[in-house]
Amino acid sequence: MALKNILIVLFLVSIYSCAQEKKPLLGDTEFQRKMNADYKDATKSPLKDKDRKNFKGLDFFKFDSTYVVTAQFKRTLDEKPFKMKTTTERLPIYVKYGELTFNLKGEHFTLSIYQNQGLIEKEGYEDYLFLPFLDETNGFESYGGGRYIDARIPEGDTLILDFNTAYNPYCAYNDRYSCPIVPRKNYLKARIEAGVMAFGEH
Repeated sequence: MALKNILIVLFLVSIYSCAQEKKPLLGDTEFQRKMNADYKDATKSPLKDKDRKNFKGLDFFKFDSTYVVTAQFKRTLDEKPFKMKTTTERLPIYVKYGELTFNLKGEHFTLSIYQNQGLIEKEGYEDYLFLPFLDETNGFESYGGGRYIDARIPEGDTLILDFNTAYNPYCAYNDRYSCPIVPRKNYLKARIEAGVMAFGEH
């Protein structure tokens, strides 16, 4: 009987060990888990090889529903395309597509949202919008160059803006990338404690 118990214990220990080895990537939300999976995947990851080999997961602010806001969307017409500055000499063509106004923790804000004129020619990106922003966590808990949020053209005059899905430019992980520099007008005088945090500092 004692031998049987020992075998059962050893079997359970082996199962537990295997489970530990196959522990899923960290993440409290689907967005976080997908980002971690992509950054671990050599075919998708912006990480340098040495960082990817030891990668266990990005650091995120804890999900906070306060940072999911309904923004009023105003289409801005007759905007002229312009060359957006990047971290390299590359100058992709963007156009200001609209403005988002919203309240966050009792404060009123407005952000400009953009459309990449080259990207919309690719299948699946016809309605893609780009929202870069700066906030007062930059250079501290979050990446100093600001962060981005992906969006789609809304059908009506509102857009759900989820700062929990804010992510870093690829330049935060690897200087071989060319990343749009956040326009200064998209600075939020607030601490946006949501989304991806600075890399390798927490």
